Amino acid sequence: MWLTNFEIVLKDRVIERGALRIENGLIAEISDKQVANADIDGEGRLLLPGFVDMHGDMIEKEVEPRANVRMPLELGIYDLDKKLAANGITTAYAALAFTPATYGNVRSVEHTTALISALTDMRDELLIDHRVHARFEITYPSAIDVAERLMTSGALGMISLMDHTPGQGQYRDLEIHTRNMAKARKIDYATAVEMVKERIAQREAHGDAMHVVTGLAELARERGVAIASHDDDTLEKVALMHGIGAAISEFPITLEVATEAKRLGLATAMGAPNALRGLSYSGNLSAREAFEAGVLDILASDYHPSAILPAVIALAELSDGGLPAAVALASANPAAALGLTDRGRIAEGLRADLVIAERSRMPRLRATIRGGRKIWSDGAVRVARPVAA
Repeated sequence: MWLTNFEIVLKDRVIERGALRIENGLIAEISDKQVANADIDGEGRLLLPGFVDMHGDMIEKEVEPRANVRMPLELGIYDLDKKLAANGITTAYAALAFTPATYGNVRSVEHTTALISALTDMRDELLIDHRVHARFEITYPSAIDVAERLMTSGALGMISLMDHTPGQGQYRDLEIHTRNMAKARKIDYATAVEMVKERIAQREAHGDAMHVVTGLAELARERGVAIASHDDDTLEKVALMHGIGAAISEFPITLEVATEAKRLGLATAMGAPNALRGLSYSGNLSAREAFEAGVLDILASDYHPSAILPAVIALAELSDGGLPAAVALASANPAAALGLTDRGRIAEGLRADLVIAERSRMPRLRATIRGGRKIWSDGAVRVARPVAA
């Protein structure tokens, strides 16, 4: 089918009013001119590559929308699938955590493993391409055995190595972390202080966690699974993660750390909510600051997928690279970092994973196409000729 009258965002330029032809699920032809008798008339709207989301935390909330209210896994996965499609995400890495029992049953080995199994079994019947991003706390020695089983089965697309102990990483500012914990859990400040102290004591009881770090990294390298570091807050930590083969630095805490990660060749990733709001809720590095400094490579949904499109549009206004540079943060760059060579750009021969959007007071997503098939639409895009859904 032909799509015409679109502002098409390519890797290095924007076609103001062009057309694109899809054949057998692939992008077969791109034209600088409009074509007659097209199947879809974009009426000047944006045509972007489908978003590749390497880190989305939403699935746990879908299966447990309230504390201790567990919904069927399949229902949660179906609901998340629809939400991601409606936000232009055509490839999603569900970030699922393996943590000590103190984090609650929703992140227990049994529950997370069951969720990964359900997601894997359902992949062929879902709207978008779902993959698994397993998050392992390095203070959790059992993570190595769990990871080995999952990697052997081919269930994991990437792993990240985390340490959420208060006083370092994402929670290096203890005051901010304690206040945020008290507010989120609806407890008084003194209780939050005691919980933070307990968490630090648990971390110290584990001692050196390097065997977990090196063990997980070795398994991932053997299986060809992408490795990400998480919440890098020192130059030493970045160097360590680079040394074990990490390809991505997720949510670097300071501009100095992000700059060093970039220098070492790691792709730096930050959250779209951070970029849209212009600040981190934890008081850490602003994604906008990182982007303007030239050290931001990837935007991830983190916990709010609808933030990707408006964040991309906002960042496009801050760079000489304009839309191509900003759009690449949510498409070409994560695809490259994760070894997905068949998607992430609008180019002939690649998958026809596309997003139809428009600029407005708040940028709006109008339709999502995956592999040449329309998987979501709000009905705003005019169809000149009937197109199979």
